[in-house]
Amino acid sequence: MRKIYLTVVFLCILSVLTGCAGKTRETASKEGFYFDTVIQLSVPEDHEELLDGAFAICEELEETFSRTLEGSELYQINHRTGPEVTLSDDMRTVIETGLQFYRLTDGALDITIAPVLELWDFKSDDPQVPDADELAEAVKKVDAGSLSLEGNVLRFEREDTQIDLGALAKGFAADKLKEYFEENGVDSALINLGGNVMAVGSKPDGTPWKIGIQDPHKERGEVAQVIEVTDRSVVSSGTYERSFEKDGVLYHHLLDPATGYPKEVEAAQVTIISDSSLLGDALSTSCLLIGEEAGTELASEFDNVEIQYEE
Repeated sequence: MRKIYLTVVFLCILSVLTGCAGKTRETASKEGFYFDTVIQLSVPEDHEELLDGAFAICEELEETFSRTLEGSELYQINHRTGPEVTLSDDMRTVIETGLQFYRLTDGALDITIAPVLELWDFKSDDPQVPDADELAEAVKKVDAGSLSLEGNVLRFEREDTQIDLGALAKGFAADKLKEYFEENGVDSALINLGGNVMAVGSKPDGTPWKIGIQDPHKERGEVAQVIEVTDRSVVSSGTYERSFEKDGVLYHHLLDPATGYPKEVEAAQVTIISDSSLLGDALSTSCLLIGEEAGTELASEFDNVEIQYEE
């Protein structure tokens, strides 16, 4: 169920501000490593000073949503000493979205998947299939229905519940960065969080941004299609990038909360175009997990959302 952090789906930016190379005379760009992936932010040169502030926001959000960073807010939630915790506003927003999509997907997207995720290491040089008994024990701990949220207070019915927000955090970060740029007078920028791309406005010449969508059946960088967007988010989720093969069986990162094993899915990739990247994050993972018919119906419940499946 976890969204791929290491550029799960390669969203190729065909045009950054004025050219295809991604950095031109009119562009100021900065790269960094946050949310377990390489990110790139690009703004017009006259707003270059805002990039440091944007990366400070990334640092703050890393210290909020990282499950493994000791001292992060999520780490403290997972290592709580009582049945209730008071959340920051940012954490409340993301957990509220997670619980919403838990209900909308009948449990297919479950933010309490953390105990199962800890047994799978898709980033290892030699990944292994977890022990079946250990996996079965971990699955017993997965149940977002045992959580209740009232205001900023999150209540746990069980002591062994742990949360992972990998399916949602980058989307929230993209929205937060867009808000920061707009509040500081930027009307043209590109936010690339490795699988989540947010276009602020249009290109400086008034034309739409061109975002290339990775072909899930070909090598990284080979584009299946080009999407033109203005002031929109593009998020893709797929099974093909964070995965490994063992004894002729392909294991991918989209885990079934009911079994702990990779979910059998119909499509190789789902792309969501929306105004909110948090919504795009939640929908892209959810719609891949629940299948094309149910996913298309789910996406239709939200305004101004486009969905594309790639078999």
